[in-house]
Amino acid sequence: MTFSLASRKDEIERLKNEQLDLLVIGGGITGAGVALQAAAAKMKTGLIDMQDFGAGTSSRSTRLVHGGIRYLKTFDVQVVSDTVKERAIIQHIAPHMTRPDPMMLPIYDEPDTTFTMFSVKVAMDLYDHLAGIEGDSPLKKYANYTIDKKEALRREPQLNSQNLLGAGIYLDYQNNDSRLVLENVKKAHELGCLAVSHLKSVKILHDRAKRVNGARVHDNLTGEEFDIHANVVINTSGPWSDIVRQEDKASYRKPRLRPTKGVHLVVDQTRLKVPQPTYFGSGTADGRMIFTIPREGKTYFGTTDTDFTGNLADPKVEKGDVDYLLNIINKKYPSAHLKIADIEASWAGVRPLIEVDVEKNQSAAADATTGASVSDSTSAPSAVSRGSSLTQAEDGLITLAGGKLTDYRIMADGAIAKIRAVLKDRFNRDFTLQDSATIKVTGGDFNSDNAEEELAKIADYGIAAGLTKDDATEIAHLFGSEAVKIYDHAKEIEPEDGLSLGETAALDYSMAEEMTLTPVDYLLRRTYHILFKNDTLDRVKVGVINHMAKFYGWERDKKDEYVHDLNQEISESRLEYLKK
Repeated sequence: MTFSLASRKDEIERLKNEQLDLLVIGGGITGAGVALQAAAAKMKTGLIDMQDFGAGTSSRSTRLVHGGIRYLKTFDVQVVSDTVKERAIIQHIAPHMTRPDPMMLPIYDEPDTTFTMFSVKVAMDLYDHLAGIEGDSPLKKYANYTIDKKEALRREPQLNSQNLLGAGIYLDYQNNDSRLVLENVKKAHELGCLAVSHLKSVKILHDRAKRVNGARVHDNLTGEEFDIHANVVINTSGPWSDIVRQEDKASYRKPRLRPTKGVHLVVDQTRLKVPQPTYFGSGTADGRMIFTIPREGKTYFGTTDTDFTGNLADPKVEKGDVDYLLNIINKKYPSAHLKIADIEASWAGVRPLIEVDVEKNQSAAADATTGASVSDSTSAPSAVSRGSSLTQAEDGLITLAGGKLTDYRIMADGAIAKIRAVLKDRFNRDFTLQDSATIKVTGGDFNSDNAEEELAKIADYGIAAGLTKDDATEIAHLFGSEAVKIYDHAKEIEPEDGLSLGETAALDYSMAEEMTLTPVDYLLRRTYHILFKNDTLDRVKVGVINHMAKFYGWERDKKDEYVHDLNQEISESRLEYLKK
């Protein structure tokens, strides 16, 4: 079954006419994880998102699967314990996009430092213990260790040597966040989930007993409105969770989220070169930790953490964000002398942090089943836990919010158990839940224990099909075992002007199998052209636009609209509005 604009029309008709077991509102990583587990249990499931799948927070992360070692300093051991184990599980179920990549944590003798050489070793040992990196574990080769100042500077010559004591080295994982969402959605769809993007929930529906039984939705592509009926509705809309809860006027009481903004900036490695992901205190006494991460010939760094009250769908990088990060990076790497003109790309995301007022909202805190944070509005954003919350309103609306990308599967486990209980108790429908740690996402059907070797074999197939080595390798890492379909398709087509054979074949696959509807979908979330391929972006975007226009039969006005949207997205990513 294809997953495309054509299948969207068919699935909308089914959403209109069929009674679902479960409607999931919000197609980021949290909703995708819930939908996959529900579909695997054979629940009749619908998944909707008002934007492209993963277009919100889930495509704007630090692009790591990490346990958050800094939370050990604030004794969030449970949060770290849950997430640190997940890294290996996610690498197993999504091996083409998640890979071990040890992190370097330089230690400085400076005021308000996050770790000392002693405390970082204690933290890393606990980190490894929680992750099971000991004994006969296959991850034992990634066990942590410390290095002295001389070795730290040998590895990263641009590091500031003043007051540098040494560094800790410990295991974390790189990840492709937007594709992790998409591959979960694709697998859910393969298992029977009706997954439709650009459908916005506008009202929570109730039956005569005033129990939630669905949602009124607006099709952002056609303007049509219709009702979807479901026995259970779960709100997994991330930063929009409070907004969806407000649609349920029968039960809404007060906001529970404290959105904060995180910004990342991208420069070429000729301007800032780091050999491995690096993590260090900001040195500004604000409690923040900063990442610098190499990727595809670029280095990106972040993140900020500031309260956010703007447009959730379009958080902007502001001058203050750029100044903050450049100030920190130029102190930590003093020979870089980075300026705003060096920034090739950027992104800003909104974290859906949970905020519980201890005195006024004890019941909500008691209802938080997956490690919800407890804080007040006077806490610094960086001090708020990344825990999650699973709650059910009196009328039955379930809300799953907060958390980190790394623990999405655990969050979904808790939610699906709750959903199963409701379906059994209220509707006499029983389902056998599957072990989500064994459900490989689309593209992950190969041996994760030897992922790099397996991906190299997949790429060899692409080279034999006539693709360049670079294209075949990139396609293997983006699409995993699905790459074979792209290679086979490449044998039957001619490349689009401005695109290579591999680029053309990958775009065709993405439109037919990944609900890729716009050039921004493809160049920002299905691939990372806008973020990490600035050197070839202006060439590739023309070929992508022209090829999509032919595929979809866009009239001139529609094509011009998509060209405008793409150019605006690129301009904002390049921060042209700040460089004037």
